Amino acid sequence: QVQLVESGGGLVQAGGSLRLSCAASGRTLINYTWGWFRQAPGKEREFVAAYNRGGGGTDYADSVKGRFTISRDNAKNTVYLQMNSLKPEDTAVYYCNAKRSGTTWYSVLYSWGQGTQVTVSS
Repeated sequence: QVQLVESGGGLVQAGGSLRLSCAASGRTLINYTWGWFRQAPGKEREFVAAYNRGGGGTDYADSVKGRFTISRDNAKNTVYLQMNSLKPEDTAVYYCNAKRSGTTWYSVLYSWGQGTQVTVSS
């Protein structure tokens, strides 16, 4: 059974940076598109960034373009989210998951992990 373990969150001042990690136990990354999501209190989970399968590039939500960078290390079965120029509105619990090419994020492959809390103070 694949487990997703997110880490790297914390409390940071506005303008600061954090790097989140998503470790996928027992699963190689290269066959799927991997994504980061976030959920703020009282809001639905939303898409943040994706690293497309097979070198298909990356996608970002408009709200994070130019500030966040998604990457992955296949040897470590880990996906990263580098977050720079953080804003208070980035405060949320961040999650990762994967999907097959040609499907939507409504059909994620794995159970959601516990997420990692990111809090940005003003």
